[in-house]
Amino acid sequence: MAERQNASTGEFVKISDDDSSTISDKPTMHAKVYAPFKVYFDGVAASISAINITGPFDILPHHHNFITLLDSCDLIVRQTNGNEQKVRISGGVMHVKQDQVIVFLDV
Repeated sequence: MAERQNASTGEFVKISDDDSSTISDKPTMHAKVYAPFKVYFDGVAASISAINITGPFDILPHHHNFITLLDSCDLIVRQTNGNEQKVRISGGVMHVKQDQVIVFLDV
């Protein structure tokens, strides 16, 4: 059984061996980036980078839950195989909850 550190409390939390948010011992998360008529990305990601009003930031697996408005930027989704997908956005909303990242564009 593995352990991870809780980002909000600093406590170490045990993770069961059948935790679905890890593949090949690398933590992952599910990400979906879409607009009303187009899906830009829907799959497993290792990290996501974007920019909000306070500046650039990254989302990693086990990130604390939050929601933010995104500024114009290149939203970058990094996959576990090393590939990157860049999506040029003019703004949007990002919701992070329990290793699920949803980015709503053109809203």
